[in-house]
Amino acid sequence: MKIETTRFGTVNIDEEKIIEMPMGMLGFPDSKRYFVMKHREGSPFLWFQSIDDPSLAFVITNPVLFSEDYRVDLEGVLEELSWNEDGVDSHLELYVVVNVPRGAPEKMTANLIAPLLINNTKRQAFQIVIHPSPYSHKTPLISH
Repeated sequence: MKIETTRFGTVNIDEEKIIEMPMGMLGFPDSKRYFVMKHREGSPFLWFQSIDDPSLAFVITNPVLFSEDYRVDLEGVLEELSWNEDGVDSHLELYVVVNVPRGAPEKMTANLIAPLLINNTKRQAFQIVIHPSPYSHKTPLISH
């Protein structure tokens, strides 16, 4: 399937790689279909590109790569999503959205309060909000 994007031009993706987000990303409820794309080989960052809005793409990363003690209690979330019925943990991926200020990548931050949970078996994703949370929505990824 060919997808037109403003950032990457025309991208060919396998339809089985499309991830549905029934509620969209926070602030973007109308964009419900996405796919994950590598940033570049060896990079800890990925792109979460909207299919519904060619100009919408989020930088995401695995939060444990930057904060080994990052923990999210998913038990209640998995029950609510009906994702815990078949040992689904091995099919789950947890990411956080990264903000990279233009011209100042050393000041990049991650939103640890609202991680993105992707179920690769169901090809579904939800952005969940941890409340109350010991984390920040602007956690620096590079310590100075």
